This record gives sequence, C-alpha cells and structure tokens, in this order.
Amino acid sequence: MLKILSQPWPWYISGPLIGLMVPALLVLGNRNFGISSNLRHICAACFPGKIPFFKYDWKNESWNLYLAAGIIIGALLVRLFFWNDQPIVLNPKLTAELSAYGLKDFNGLVPKEIFSWNAVLSVRSLIMLAGGGFLVGFGTRYAGGCTSGHAITGLANLQLPSLIATMSFFIGGIIMANFILPIILRF
Repeated sequence: MLKILSQPWPWYISGPLIGLMVPALLVLGNRNFGISSNLRHICAACFPGKIPFFKYDWKNESWNLYLAAGIIIGALLVRLFFWNDQPIVLNPKLTAELSAYGLKDFNGLVPKEIFSWNAVLSVRSLIMLAGGGFLVGFGTRYAGGCTSGHAITGLANLQLPSLIATMSFFIGGIIMANFILPIILRF
C-alpha cells in the first residue's frame, strides 16, 4: 500500500476521484467545491468589522476551512513520509530551453533559481511571486472563484460563467507560458 501511495497516480484514477467530490459535496451537504473563498472566511472570522464583504455567517462555510486544512496536512504528510527525492523527469527539449534562461537546477518541484530564499529579491522572482500572486488574487475575485471552483464545480453544474472562466484560464496559461514567461525569465 505504501508503494501505491508514494507513486504518482495516473489521470484516470486521480481525475475521477476529484470529479466525484463534486456530487459528493452536493449530495451530502449542498456544498460547492472551491478553495479561494477560504481567505474570505478567515478574514471574516479573524477580523470582524464593519466591512460589508466580511459581514456574513462564515461559520456556515467552516467546512471549507477543514478542506483547506486537509490539503495542507496532506501535503505535510507527503513531504514527511512519501517524499520522492528523485529529480523530476523533464523532456530534454524543455530542459534545454529552461537552461537557456539560466534555470539549471531541476532537482526539486520548482526551479531554485526563482523559488528560493537566495533568489526571492531578484527581479524575476519578485515579478513571478508578487506580481503573479496579485494577478491570481485579483483574477480569482474578478472571476468569482478559482480554477478549482470554476473548472470542477462550475463545469459539472453546467454554468456558462464557469465555462467562460475556465476557457480564459487556459488561454491565459498558454499566453503566459509561451509569450510572457520567456520574457520574465530573461531578467
């Protein structure tokens, strides 16, 4: 069992398991799957005030905080007990392309030249971490939900706004990966 849990799961197992969360949440508690709303719940719980956006019954949505805590605990358990210290296998063409941008350490999940304490104040790290974080937060609020909420729950419920949002996520990802990221990585 430990060997099964420590290996990557194929899409045809993990995809349906994630997809089955949508009807399970709807049937068991009339809940929608999504993560981004947790920041609002935490702010409403920790900073009660007169801001109308945070004046609602956040306790009714506390189940979602448990979901987010489960994700964090699950990640911690994987890091402690199921960590695979083997380098990530990348296509040689991608390795060559990333090397041209100065990214040469492929031993972790993310390039250390961008995502490490030594590189955090570099221009490209600031653009990607602060700029990317701002854009993700703004986009999540503007779209009325995150990628998991729209692409998993919204599409399963046949919601047109979720289809538009999901298509926009994919188009934005293609533009970012192919046109903007190469410019940022040159810094």
